[in-house]
Amino acid sequence: MNNYELMVIFTPVLSDDEFKAEQKKYSKMVTDAGGSIVSENPWGLKSLAYPVQKKTTGLYWVLEYTAASDFNEKLKIQLLRDETVLRHLCTKLDKYAVEYNAKKKSGVKTGTEKLAEA
Repeated sequence: MNNYELMVIFTPVLSDDEFKAEQKKYSKMVTDAGGSIVSENPWGLKSLAYPVQKKTTGLYWVLEYTAASDFNEKLKIQLLRDETVLRHLCTKLDKYAVEYNAKKKSGVKTGTEKLAEA
Protein backbone atom coordinates (compact mmCIF):
# COMPACT_ATOMS: atom_id res chain seq x y z
CA MET A 1 0.00 0.00 0.00
CA ASN A 2 1.33 3.39 -1.03
CA ASN A 3 0.34 6.88 0.09
CA TYR A 4 -1.19 9.21 -2.49
CA GLU A 5 -2.67 12.68 -2.67
CA LEU A 6 -5.38 13.43 -5.22
CA MET A 7 -6.41 16.96 -6.12
CA VAL A 8 -9.51 17.33 -8.27
CA ILE A 9 -11.00 20.49 -9.75
CA PHE A 10 -14.70 20.07 -10.41
CA THR A 11 -16.81 22.31 -12.62
CA PRO A 12 -18.18 25.33 -10.71
CA VAL A 13 -21.78 24.74 -11.84
CA LEU A 14 -22.24 21.87 -9.35
CA SER A 15 -24.56 22.47 -6.43
CA ASP A 16 -23.34 21.84 -2.90
CA ASP A 17 -25.12 18.47 -2.79
CA GLU A 18 -23.70 17.40 -6.16
CA PHE A 19 -20.19 18.42 -5.04
CA LYS A 20 -20.54 16.28 -1.89
CA ALA A 21 -21.91 13.37 -3.94
CA GLU A 22 -18.88 13.51 -6.25
CA GLN A 23 -16.54 13.53 -3.25
CA LYS A 24 -18.35 10.56 -1.75
CA LYS A 25 -18.21 8.67 -5.08
CA TYR A 26 -14.41 8.88 -5.33
CA SER A 27 -13.90 8.20 -1.62
CA LYS A 28 -16.04 5.07 -1.99
CA MET A 29 -13.94 3.98 -4.98
CA VAL A 30 -10.83 4.08 -2.81
CA THR A 31 -12.38 2.14 0.07
CA ASP A 32 -14.01 -0.43 -2.26
CA ALA A 33 -10.59 -1.16 -3.79
CA GLY A 34 -9.17 -1.98 -0.37
CA GLY A 35 -7.60 1.42 0.27
CA SER A 36 -8.17 3.77 3.17
CA ILE A 37 -8.88 7.49 3.38
CA VAL A 38 -6.30 9.42 5.41
CA SER A 39 -7.90 12.86 5.04
CA GLU A 40 -10.30 14.85 2.89
CA ASN A 41 -10.16 18.60 2.40
CA PRO A 42 -12.80 20.33 0.25
CA TRP A 43 -11.34 23.76 -0.53
CA GLY A 44 -14.48 24.98 -2.25
CA LEU A 45 -14.73 27.54 -5.04
CA LYS A 46 -11.40 29.07 -6.12
CA SER A 47 -10.21 31.06 -9.13
CA LEU A 48 -8.26 29.20 -11.79
CA ALA A 49 -4.91 30.50 -13.04
CA TYR A 50 -6.20 30.28 -16.62
CA PRO A 51 -9.58 29.43 -18.18
CA VAL A 52 -10.35 25.73 -18.50
CA GLN A 53 -13.27 24.81 -20.77
CA LYS A 54 -14.26 28.50 -20.71
CA LYS A 55 -14.54 28.47 -16.90
CA THR A 56 -12.51 30.78 -14.67
CA THR A 57 -13.38 29.15 -11.32
CA GLY A 58 -13.51 25.59 -10.03
CA LEU A 59 -14.45 23.56 -6.98
CA TYR A 60 -11.24 22.19 -5.46
CA TRP A 61 -11.04 18.96 -3.44
CA VAL A 62 -7.96 17.28 -1.96
CA LEU A 63 -7.97 13.62 -0.89
CA GLU A 64 -5.09 11.87 0.86
CA TYR A 65 -5.37 8.07 0.76
CA THR A 66 -3.50 4.78 0.81
CA ALA A 67 -4.09 2.19 -1.90
CA ALA A 68 -2.40 -0.41 -4.05
CA SER A 69 -0.41 0.98 -6.96
CA ASP A 70 -2.59 -0.64 -9.65
CA PHE A 71 -5.69 1.18 -8.33
CA ASN A 72 -4.51 4.57 -9.62
CA GLU A 73 -4.96 3.55 -13.26
CA LYS A 74 -8.63 2.68 -12.62
CA LEU A 75 -9.11 5.95 -10.76
CA LYS A 76 -7.51 7.93 -13.59
CA ILE A 77 -9.81 6.34 -16.18
CA GLN A 78 -12.85 7.18 -14.05
CA LEU A 79 -11.71 10.79 -13.55
CA LEU A 80 -11.13 11.25 -17.29
CA ARG A 81 -14.61 9.89 -18.08
CA ASP A 82 -16.35 12.18 -15.58
CA GLU A 83 -17.67 15.35 -17.25
CA THR A 84 -17.78 17.24 -13.94
CA VAL A 85 -13.98 16.99 -13.52
CA LEU A 86 -12.03 19.84 -15.12
CA ARG A 87 -8.56 18.72 -13.97
CA HIS A 88 -7.02 16.19 -11.62
CA LEU A 89 -3.56 15.44 -10.27
CA CYS A 90 -2.54 12.36 -8.34
CA THR A 91 0.86 12.33 -6.64
CA LYS A 92 2.62 9.58 -4.71
CA LEU A 93 3.72 10.79 -1.28
CA ASP A 94 7.08 9.80 0.15
CA LYS A 95 7.59 9.23 3.88
CA TYR A 96 8.59 12.87 4.44
CA ALA A 97 5.43 14.21 2.80
CA VAL A 98 3.27 11.85 4.87
CA GLU A 99 5.05 12.97 8.03
CA TYR A 100 4.67 16.66 7.06
CA ASN A 101 0.94 16.28 6.35
CA ALA A 102 0.41 14.47 9.66
CA LYS A 103 2.21 17.25 11.56
CA LYS A 104 0.24 19.92 9.73
CA LYS A 105 -3.09 18.26 10.58
CA SER A 106 -2.20 17.80 14.24
CA GLY A 107 -1.18 21.45 14.67
CA VAL A 108 2.51 20.79 15.37
CA LYS A 109 4.85 23.42 13.93
CA THR A 110 6.39 22.21 10.70
CA GLY A 111 9.07 24.86 10.38
CA THR A 112 7.52 26.49 7.32
CA GLU A 113 5.31 28.94 9.16
CA LYS A 114 6.18 32.63 9.04
CA LEU A 115 7.41 34.19 12.26
CA ALA A 116 4.87 36.40 13.95
CA GLU A 117 5.90 40.04 13.96
CA ALA A 118 6.42 41.46 17.44
